[in-house]
Amino acid sequence: MSAVFQTNLSVDYTSRRGVLRNVRTQVQEGEILGLVGQSGSGKTTFVMAALGLLDTRESKVAGSVMVNGIELRGMRERELRSIRGKLVSLIPQSPSAALTPALRLGRQFREAWLAHRNEWPSKGRTRARDLLEACGLPGDEEFLRRYPHQISVGQAQRVLIAMALLHDPVLVIADEPTSALDLVIQREILDLLVGISSERRRSMVFISHDLQAVASVCNRIAILHEGTIVEYGATQAVLSSPVHPYTKLLLTAVLRPILPDCLT
Repeated sequence: MSAVFQTNLSVDYTSRRGVLRNVRTQVQEGEILGLVGQSGSGKTTFVMAALGLLDTRESKVAGSVMVNGIELRGMRERELRSIRGKLVSLIPQSPSAALTPALRLGRQFREAWLAHRNEWPSKGRTRARDLLEACGLPGDEEFLRRYPHQISVGQAQRVLIAMALLHDPVLVIADEPTSALDLVIQREILDLLVGISSERRRSMVFISHDLQAVASVCNRIAILHEGTIVEYGATQAVLSSPVHPYTKLLLTAVLRPILPDCLT
């Protein structure tokens, strides 16, 4: 079975070389891969490089990014725009910053829909409402008329998840999607992501520094340290029998035992 997502990425910045060094990942259909590392390990650079969003004047990217058998590296910006949001989508880590404060939620769904399709409001509005309800939010007109400042941070994160699924992408990249949330809402969002992956057979890359979160949602895990993947494998195997010293160090920093019982 061919992978939905495959990378072999290296990135140099003009101010710093070796930010990423041959970062190889692979995600199958319906699988969630956890990419774990501390701040400065290269996680955000990986996301930006994979989606072709790095400034070419300040960075040099080498290697390959394959989504559903399509090579993204070497594509022109216009071609990448037809891919982002449709074939692969991003759930950003800061819901308050990701939503445009001056636009109502319905307008933001409309703009996201029209980026790849027409037929708004007939099909687009129905799709948005269905996804909002699937994410545990009201899909009615009253909610869609709200501005981002009129909803909670947890609701905003759910809106972004619904928006990421709008065009039924084959791959969703979730970049620290629970970092701004309290523990209760964080658990709800993690359960939602697992449900989306299992019920809709969506492949995901879940990027986080939180081993507890990764253990509860990911099938496999990649440990990123100083731009290199130092350990890679099934989540339970990596977390129960770590080999690399950096993985062992991360585990000692966890205050309570990691028990990925959902993966048994």
